[in-house]
Parts: sequence; C-alpha cells; structure tokens
Amino acid sequence: MSGSVVVIGASSGIGEAIAKHYADQGRTVYVSSREQERADEAAARIGGDTHGIAVDLAEPAGIAAGLAPIEGPVDYLVIPAVLRDSNNLREYDIEGATKLAVLKVVGYPETIHQLIDRMSDDGAIVLFGGLAKEKPYPGSTNVTSVNGAVEKMMNGLILQVAPVRINAIHPGIVADSWFWEGKQPVIDAVLAKTPTGKPVLTEHIVDATVFLLENPSANGVNLQIDGGHQARNLIFD
Repeated sequence: MSGSVVVIGASSGIGEAIAKHYADQGRTVYVSSREQERADEAAARIGGDTHGIAVDLAEPAGIAAGLAPIEGPVDYLVIPAVLRDSNNLREYDIEGATKLAVLKVVGYPETIHQLIDRMSDDGAIVLFGGLAKEKPYPGSTNVTSVNGAVEKMMNGLILQVAPVRINAIHPGIVADSWFWEGKQPVIDAVLAKTPTGKPVLTEHIVDATVFLLENPSANGVNLQIDGGHQARNLIFD
C-alpha cells in the first residue's frame, strides 16, 4: 500500500502515537488538531513526511475545508478525536454535552463522508469508542451514550463504506495517558478487578489499532482492550 494515513485527533496521546508508528515506517501521515498551530507542532514532533491540518469535529460544517489538503489515495483513517466531558444529570452541562455528541455522532461520519472517495479500495477505518458504553461511571452520562453510538455507527457503516473495512476500538482506562495522571487510586481499583492485573498502556492501543487497520479480514469488529476487566465484571459482579 502506498497511500497516506490520516489520524483525526493526533496532537497528543494515542492519536499522536498511532501517527508516529506510521511516520516511522516512512508513510505520508496527516495529523489533525482543532488548531492549526497544535497540528503543526504535533507533525514536527512526529517527524518524517507528516503534515498538520486543522479539523474541529464539533464544528462539522467546517470538516470538508479542514480535510481539503489531504490528497488521495488514503489507505488508513483513524479517528480517536474526543472531548473530555464529565456530566451528571443533576449538574448537567448542555454546552459540553452538545459538543461531545456532535463531535462523535456527526463529526465521525462526516469525516468518513468527506474522505471515502479518496480512500483506496483495500483501505481501512478505525473509530474510537470506549468501555464506558458497557460500564457507566459517575460523570459518564454523555460519554456512555456516545461510545455506545460509535459501536452502532460502525455496524451501520460497514456496507456503506465497502470494500473499505471499518472497525471500532473500545479502550478501558489507559493508565499512561495524560487524562489519568494523578488518579492512581482509580487505576488501582480497576486493576484489582482486571484478570491480567496489568494496566492498559498507549502502546497496547496502538498495537490493537494497527491490527484492525492491517488485518485484511478484520471488518465490523468492536474490539475491547481492557485486560479482561469488563468480562470479569460480567461474570462475577
């Protein structure tokens, strides 16, 4: 495959790590952030043939313009973009809830809509949800909903994007991500109910994403990466 790799939401963390994996292989990579400056900074850190673009999935009317610099063919499209939203019913933040819902439920498919005709026939897409869809926690009112929507969205798109493959990945707590810094008691509580007893790390999510992108028979997969935490809870809790 000789086309490019597009990672939407790659100015830090998992998205940046996925982009670096492919840049290190010599691939042309496009990385996005909501601001052009942050996208350019990420592209510089990643190195290689990496280009920054400004795309805000919470403002879907501007997605087409943001993706305009991308030249086909695109082999792989990865969308880990997310907004961190903590929302309980009794202290409900409408603005935060709306941005997160629009980002995933409208922004994800609009990104695919804009790029699908630039994708190679043997290309692949990976969407990002999360295990809050199965196990809500305090503050996950909207996160639980939109991650569940990602699972069903992927199911609904599989025939529409064919022959391009589409899968979704649902990480548990990624212990070395910036969001979980300083929250070791929560991580420890999760590990106590995880069969492997080991934390999920960014490198594990990268490895799983690469598998979903590159395995030619991986299609329509909702892949949980959590060390068995959710399965253990289903069995014993």
